[in-house]
Amino acid sequence: MTNEAMEDPGISSRERYTCCTHFCNGPNPFIARYVYSLLFLLASLLAWAIRDYGRSAISEFQRLKGCHGARYCLGAEGVLRISLGCSLFFFVMFLSTAGTKKLDDPRNSWHSEWWPAKIIMWMVFMAVPFFIPSAFIQLYGKVAHFGAGVFLLIQLVSVISFITWLNDCCRSEINAQRCPLQVLILSIAAYVASILGIVLMYVWYAPKPTCRLNILFITLTLVLLQFMTFVSVHLKVKGFLSPGLMGMYIVFLCWSAIRSEPQTEVCNQQAQAATSADWLTITSFVIAVLVIVMATFSTGINSKCFQFKRTRAETEDDVPYGYGFFHFVFAMGGMYFAMLFIGWNAHQTMQKWTIDVGWASTWVRIVNEWLATLIYGIPDRSEQICNEQRAIGFLIERDSKMKLRHSKGIVQYFLE
Repeated sequence: MTNEAMEDPGISSRERYTCCTHFCNGPNPFIARYVYSLLFLLASLLAWAIRDYGRSAISEFQRLKGCHGARYCLGAEGVLRISLGCSLFFFVMFLSTAGTKKLDDPRNSWHSEWWPAKIIMWMVFMAVPFFIPSAFIQLYGKVAHFGAGVFLLIQLVSVISFITWLNDCCRSEINAQRCPLQVLILSIAAYVASILGIVLMYVWYAPKPTCRLNILFITLTLVLLQFMTFVSVHLKVKGFLSPGLMGMYIVFLCWSAIRSEPQTEVCNQQAQAATSADWLTITSFVIAVLVIVMATFSTGINSKCFQFKRTRAETEDDVPYGYGFFHFVFAMGGMYFAMLFIGWNAHQTMQKWTIDVGWASTWVRIVNEWLATLIYGIPDRSEQICNEQRAIGFLIERDSKMKLRHSKGIVQYFLE
């Protein structure tokens, strides 16, 4: 890009912030979010390494005052220390970027540039928690339960918002007339996949009548699926696609909950078959870590789902996403990956290459599933109110334009 083009006032600020034109020239918030995700991934991998392989560095940890002979810097507490450093880093970034609205704000440059300084700051935050006494880390572990719950709630709203948006997009007048058959096939496929997932869970995780708890979980999932389908079809608010997609999501949550049961559970035959660190277990672990990072990333850039009041229209100089919300989600995500690595219980021992295993993890997933169904049912009336507000706004805007045209016609008549 030439200097003349860069100085051309006709080029909008958003066009200047495209990935191709500003990869190395000027602040780029689009590239910045990937760098923050990489730092989050490194923190997650460091927490896992300390939990599973930290004992090989026991001689180094013995030199730290807060570690008491390296016992408290390994295992679950080591994970909490890394989580504390990660959450503090992103919380500082949240405080320093919250409220950024315009691209010419100096905080936009701080969010998207100054990488050497921020990487040094990240390394300091990763190291400082290992000098903190164990009692404070245990207190942070209790706070991390709350932060992880906040992250799950934000993630639920984000997922449901995406499903609702996809359903509305498919039900729009253009798509409804252009590809009604494709939408119907996708809706049926999603619903059939949900039913198939429930059947497979009965086969894999409820092979005996004594597996009462698993039978209860799976049966409640089936009831919730039918409830969402009945509500959506009967009220004709969400259509056929959204209950199918939500059904797949709650089936996934139920499957994750049962998979999180301890490997000694007799009804969890799939977990018993993967007790050793074979290639399938390692692959599942790596995928799970990447999913954590992707979920945090996608939730962090979706700040518009949490705007409860109508805001002003966007302009070309507005930031592409909420920086403060982005860092807040990553701060809560730092607490969330700690809970997954320790199974939501700082006093239990996790086996190598395992993640989110234990009865506490199971019940967190189940409650998450029930809460997802509840949140899914809440927007029915709010969406109607939102549509009514949009319709009123459209009528007001159209009426204003008609009045303006009428006034111009009167003025032109007298001028002639």
